[in-house]
Amino acid sequence: MIETLSSRRDVHARVAAWRRAGLTVGFVPTMGALHEGHLSLCRASKAVCDRTVASIFVNPLQFGPNEDLARYPRPLERDRALLASVGADALYLPATEEMYPPDARTTVSQTGAADRLCGAFRPGHFAGVATVVAKLFQQVRPDRAFFGRKDYQQTVVLRRMVRDLDFDLDLEIRVEPTVREPDGLALSSRNVYLTPDERRRAPAIKAGLDAACAAFAAGVRDPAALAARVRATLDAAGGFELQYAELCDPDDLAPRVDAARPGDVLLVAAFLGRTRLIDNETLR
Repeated sequence: MIETLSSRRDVHARVAAWRRAGLTVGFVPTMGALHEGHLSLCRASKAVCDRTVASIFVNPLQFGPNEDLARYPRPLERDRALLASVGADALYLPATEEMYPPDARTTVSQTGAADRLCGAFRPGHFAGVATVVAKLFQQVRPDRAFFGRKDYQQTVVLRRMVRDLDFDLDLEIRVEPTVREPDGLALSSRNVYLTPDERRRAPAIKAGLDAACAAFAAGVRDPAALAARVRATLDAAGGFELQYAELCDPDDLAPRVDAARPGDVLLVAAFLGRTRLIDNETLR
């Protein structure tokens, strides 16, 4: 039986009681429209923590003026049942007015990794992400928080925020592997927007990443040549509008300008129709 908590005071009190009892608490923040990727994060939390809290909050602060806030899927009862099925102990459902009171004046911004890649195409996005996650961390006070590797840039931004704002004194960030469809498409709540024809083309992103990784394994070290493998694969599939394919340092996402090396991350973002897809892979 999953407990639903709707106020910051309720979730704070519930977690505080668990911690007084000597229990460890894992936290999985989401925007809902859950899929197996989210559920895998809950399972990862259950494996190492005594209690697991998941939150659902469609955060308006991380959506741009022409993005999909209004149509973002919100199947709450389905999501609640899915969380219960994997043994989550509590579901935190904060209201927008509680997260962002009308007189709120404070946000969390970051330079560096947050300004590049998705940050360049979605101005203010990572300030919205950092602000809501900082607030959720304060409200829940977990021992560990779990995120998916698909959103690699987000994990870099959040790790930096946790370190810079001293959350790391009692909070551990865990990044779990990307969960994929059998054809390689990374799971995303936005995949439901794809038309049948777009869904058929969508695995080309992973195929392009695989082609670049194969080229690296064969001895190619030029970052531009590796990114070109991705572009060529998407061009062959058709229908993609590539925003970026870039090889980066795994820790700060600085662009790799010299020879590619093991551990570098190749990140991709592209529109397929109206749907923006992102993915990444590490060179090994």
